[in-house]
Amino acid sequence: MAFSLKNNMPTILLALIISISSFPISLVAQNCGCAPNLCCSKYGYCGLGDAYCGDGCQSGPCYNPTPTPTPSGGGGVSVPDVVTQAFFDGIIAQAPASCPGKNFYTRDAFINALGSYQQFGTSGSSDDAKREIAAFFAHVSHETGSFCHIEENDGAASNDAYCDPKNTQYPCNPNKKYYGRGPLQISWNYNYGPAGNDIKFDGLNAPETVANDPVIAFKTALWFWMTNVHSVVNQGFGATIRAINPTYECNGQNPAEAQDRIQFYQKYCSDFGVAPGDNLTC
Repeated sequence: MAFSLKNNMPTILLALIISISSFPISLVAQNCGCAPNLCCSKYGYCGLGDAYCGDGCQSGPCYNPTPTPTPSGGGGVSVPDVVTQAFFDGIIAQAPASCPGKNFYTRDAFINALGSYQQFGTSGSSDDAKREIAAFFAHVSHETGSFCHIEENDGAASNDAYCDPKNTQYPCNPNKKYYGRGPLQISWNYNYGPAGNDIKFDGLNAPETVANDPVIAFKTALWFWMTNVHSVVNQGFGATIRAINPTYECNGQNPAEAQDRIQFYQKYCSDFGVAPGDNLTC
């Protein structure tokens, strides 16, 4: 007898319902959708610990999150295409061989960190995007001595803990110092605290992490940039100096320091084939 789909439709639907309902609940977890405080493992399950937050972790508080592909920048510019290995090596080659940063800062660490700050270098035209990238690396080159320094010179030996006790939102650990570390030499408790919250490391109780993990180091630099500098890039390079170090380098103070930043910026703009624009000083 020929099989009739019409006559057997209720039986088919019932069988499908029973079949679907019999799938293990654990399969639902393979689509992740974990709570914010849980990791999605490489196999798609939610939880905490090495098995979930370690190698292959897809989302949540991963120990080493897989970098998110970076989008094209302003005018279709891709930041990794601008910041080539040759460009990066050209900066670090200026540092003496004895510099600790030569074995710490890498382009791979920068690209990894960039995945968490995808708006960097994505504003305006392609020339605008390239000028922002040039500005960022100009300040990084100045602050670190062309990727020579990981930590502020004599920061650990200084009596200055860079602690603002009035900032009660981010209270200082009395056993820690918040001197400059990383590509932009992030300093002060009121920067380490929120940077740590955003990046997922203990900025107040373990500020030394910035000097020990190159990806986190670049993330602190990008965090500071996107929080304090990105919005003023279109006002000219001078505005970025004011956003980073207004007290010591603007209004005619320490002109040699400001000029060093400007020279780096002009060189990198030339490397990228863009004009540096106006308003270079602050």
